[in-house]
Order: sequence, then structure tokens, then C-alpha cells
Amino acid sequence: MFELYQRLYDATAGALSPLVGRALEELGYDRTYSLQPNSNRTRVPEWREAISWNGTELTTFTPAILDVGAAGKGYLVDLVAEVLAEYGVDVATIDASGDILHLGEDELRVALEHPLDTSKAIGVVSVRNQAICASAPNRRAWAGLHHILDARTGLPTDRIIATWAIAPTALEADGLATALFFAEPAALATEFEFEWVRMFSTGRVEYSPDINGELFL
Repeated sequence: MFELYQRLYDATAGALSPLVGRALEELGYDRTYSLQPNSNRTRVPEWREAISWNGTELTTFTPAILDVGAAGKGYLVDLVAEVLAEYGVDVATIDASGDILHLGEDELRVALEHPLDTSKAIGVVSVRNQAICASAPNRRAWAGLHHILDARTGLPTDRIIATWAIAPTALEADGLATALFFAEPAALATEFEFEWVRMFSTGRVEYSPDINGELFL
């Protein structure tokens, strides 16, 4: 998981970082979910000054509160799929509330929930032996804030309001869905193979030309 985080950190010029934990706490998104911001605004440290990952061990150089929410749930979905595989299950859909992994040859159609009206969809895509993960601030928002932070500022991003990423694993799809808030898809495509959709705060929707589905624009 930290290998992916390191790649996403570099691909987003430091915007996506597991080191935003303290900033989230200060904004009120803490372990008790107090949703009460305090006056502290601690700078989010840069990766190389705070942590090191050698492929098997994570070393911290300074006290740090790690938050792996950008890709952690996707990783859990992949672990569930590994357990199913051990028992010979090769046809399944694992749905972790916005993070979905599909196993099997028949396509699974997934609606893309409108972030401003959850009774509507902005499109439908199909996945087959792939994961699709969504990210949006609308379900975890408080006091004009939300949980998707730009590590360079320590504050919530506001340009994009929803993203979807389709990738071979839920770990990758989950991380890429978050990365799409900060980086241009073309930049991410140099490192990852994936399909994507994202919606801006203006209502404009962008999507990859190879998306297997339709957008209601």
C-alpha cells in the first residue's frame, strides 16, 4: 500500500499524502469524529523529511499521524478478494460502499451517483474483472470543510466535487480516485493504466475517451 502512496505522492506533486492525519484532526476529523475544528494549523510535512518506505518497512523520522483513507479501503477490498480466491470463489462482487471489485466474466453495470443529488446518476459504466472506486466530499462534510485535503496546503480541495477510477485492483482505483482531485489524468496515465470520470464544482464533467459506459451530459 505504501508503494502506491509513494507513487501517488510523486504523481500529484505532494498533494496526496498519508501525512495529512494531524491536519485532519485539527480540522475536526479526529478519532472521535468531533467535527469541531480547532485553531491549530500544523504544516503537513513532506514525505522525505518525515517517512521512508523501503518496500517492507516504514520508518518515521519525526512524530507523524498517518491517514491511509485515500486508498486503505480499496486495499481491504483486495484482501477480501484474496480470501475468496483461497476458497475457490472466482465470481463475486465486493461492495465496500463506493469501492467495488468485480470478479467474473459477465459485466457489472455501475451508476455514478450525482454528488449534489444522491437520487440521480451522472452516468453508468461497466466493469469486468476490475475495480471501480468513487470519491466525493458530500458524505463527509462539516462546517464548510471535508476530508479530502491537499497536503501542500493542509486544507480541503474545492475545484472538483466527485471522481471515479476504474483499475485492475481496488487499491489502485481507490488511490487514483483521490489523486484525480489534485492531478491531471494525463499525468497520472504516465504511471497507471486506468479509466476515469470526474466532476467539477462548476458542474462540468470530464471522462477518459476509453470509458466503457455512458455519461448523461
